[in-house]
Amino acid sequence: MELNQTKPHYEILDGLRGVAAIMVVFFHVFEVFSNGDHTKQIINHGYLAVDFFFMLSGFVISYAYDNRWNTMTLKDFFIRRLVRLQPMIVIGSLVGAALFYFQHSPDLGWGRIAEVPVWKLIVVMLIGMTIFPVGKSLDIRGWGEMHPLNGPGWSLFFEYIANIVYALILRRLSTAILVILTVIAAGFTINLAFTNPNGDIIGGWSIDNPVQLKIGFTRLAFPFLAGIVLAKTLKLKFTAKSFLTTSVLLILILAIPRIGGKSDHWQNALYECFTLFIVFPFIIWLGAGGKVVGEKANKFCKFLGDISYPIYITHFPIVYVFYAWVVNGKNSMEDSWLQGLLTVIVSIAFAYASMRLYDIPVRKWLTKMLITKR
Repeated sequence: MELNQTKPHYEILDGLRGVAAIMVVFFHVFEVFSNGDHTKQIINHGYLAVDFFFMLSGFVISYAYDNRWNTMTLKDFFIRRLVRLQPMIVIGSLVGAALFYFQHSPDLGWGRIAEVPVWKLIVVMLIGMTIFPVGKSLDIRGWGEMHPLNGPGWSLFFEYIANIVYALILRRLSTAILVILTVIAAGFTINLAFTNPNGDIIGGWSIDNPVQLKIGFTRLAFPFLAGIVLAKTLKLKFTAKSFLTTSVLLILILAIPRIGGKSDHWQNALYECFTLFIVFPFIIWLGAGGKVVGEKANKFCKFLGDISYPIYITHFPIVYVFYAWVVNGKNSMEDSWLQGLLTVIVSIAFAYASMRLYDIPVRKWLTKMLITKR
């Protein structure tokens, strides 16, 4: 079966995915200096990039696959999604294992890292390559993460769940029912934001904690459903310089300081709901309706889009090493800005090299073997 024909890409949305991914790297680099205080975090709302990714995913998957089901089987769909996502998940787990023992830091609660036997590290690495989560018995870092070698893997776990639910159920539903489900999901999001003690929707990375699992499914449900609804209902209109406009808006939304401080958490909850319900859909509408003008701009957008997923799924093991260096050496942000910037640069460079030397060749081979030969 030939499924190689694809619709034209939304270049600006690809570029925005890269902008968001780089903001996530900066968010994680600065995170070590907040000492767990959400109000002190620089790039304060960088975690909302994950919710933006979920919305983009719903939009793009609906746009790309909704009209293919008369010629595409469930098996075809799942193979294509595995080919797209799984190779870099393998690399993320590998680099996490390779850098694991460089992340020893008793002051971070990682004091037992040096004592983890190699066999256990290998087991966690191999499980991580499948994106299946691990429980407490294999929590070799001690942070309660479902992917202790590569924390951001939690969102890919939920991404796979979203893909499965889309293929089995959501694609069959009418737009009206999808809108109703989106409104219901929005209600759960509002409840999460306003009942969370910190007035935010951070979380979702632990499989052993029922609260964290609830947060993960809540964070997935609304943006993914909203993305599908947007793909089905948006009336696009060309807007000049929409990449610049949407990029600046996205950066500002993710970087804005904590609203309401430590006392008025409801203000930050309101901000996050406004971002999810209004700003992110507006950015997607504006980006989808825009055109990239000029060869350099096209190349830049393509570069950002190409490295977005590799950056997101490989940067955190590198950032873990930076955390350990900062905490073990009791280094301040002023003392560490150069090393922090270097961490960002290394993360981008490694992601680019992984994409060119591994991800693209492997996906081409897998596409040839599993899709185009069928």
